[in-house]
Amino acid sequence: MSTRTNTRNPLDNPPIPVQARLAAAWTSLMFLVIYIDYFHLYQPGEIDEIRGGVIFTFDISGALMSIFFVVIAIPALMVMLSMTLPARVNRVTNLVVASLYIPIMVFNAAGATGDYAVYYALTIGVEVVILAFILRTAWTWPHRSAAPAVPMATELRQELRQ
Repeated sequence: MSTRTNTRNPLDNPPIPVQARLAAAWTSLMFLVIYIDYFHLYQPGEIDEIRGGVIFTFDISGALMSIFFVVIAIPALMVMLSMTLPARVNRVTNLVVASLYIPIMVFNAAGATGDYAVYYALTIGVEVVILAFILRTAWTWPHRSAAPAVPMATELRQELRQ
């Protein structure tokens, strides 16, 4: 007599919902944006320019700081929206926002000197790759769930009985 056992592979990767993948990508983008801006301060003369009231070629003002806030707040909100919006609205929102953010991220290279070309190529390149991942994930959003939740629950109950 043989007994059939269903042992789970310890490296089994259950499917990750599209919403969670999108939220994770937006979270990663947020961390990069924050750290890239922070590391930018290490460039010689940057802190002196900020103390002088200038960022890049723009005078520091309430309007400029508001623009910076919006640029950071939108990806931060996308983390939450990716997890909470209905699928159709979620898909469209991610496609639109990620498409708009690619030129915003590329704009960060404006005014870069040759000494920092590699830095900007790397940082902007990673940001654009994440945005491309978001676009691809939203674009290929499945129309139907591959497996309904009820059979999965039945399978789990059967495993627990054994």
